[in-house]
Amino acid sequence: MQARLTRKLMAMVLGGALFTAIPAVAGADDAATLQGAEQAAYLDGLKRLYLTDNERNALLAHSNALLETYALRAGYQVGQAQRQDLLYRFNVGNVGNAGELILREESRGAQGTAISVRNQRVAVFGIDPFIRYECPTGGIRCVLFNPADGSPLLSIVRDHQGAGELAKALSFLIRNVQKG
Repeated sequence: MQARLTRKLMAMVLGGALFTAIPAVAGADDAATLQGAEQAAYLDGLKRLYLTDNERNALLAHSNALLETYALRAGYQVGQAQRQDLLYRFNVGNVGNAGELILREESRGAQGTAISVRNQRVAVFGIDPFIRYECPTGGIRCVLFNPADGSPLLSIVRDHQGAGELAKALSFLIRNVQKG
């Protein structure tokens, strides 16, 4: 009886070791499949969240919602000489400019009286869609960089998780626009 229980226990231990070792031995094709499945799940989740069947509309809505949530407002800039709200919004270029994103930057003074608006075109064809960002330890903002030339693209309030989620959404949006 004891020998049979010992054999069953050994079989369970060996089986468990086999199942944990299999992912470590998995090839690059399996990793690509998992990554593709993860991307599909991310996009499906966004489409359900924003009640649309269009990936681009879901990505735009999510990116703009994140920009609104993590906007660098004057209230966060305590002790700064010229406090201002920095608000951003992305759109996709119209038919003539289909291969670019348009970033609208609106800055308002602390009192809300002085408003300036700037539009920046970001061409997406031929660039790496990965968005790089930095959140300096001593600062109040995270900066996301333009993938085309590495220049600062936009600033949000200092939040690593928010910057990471925004960079991910923008990377997916750039890939979507690149596909056409």
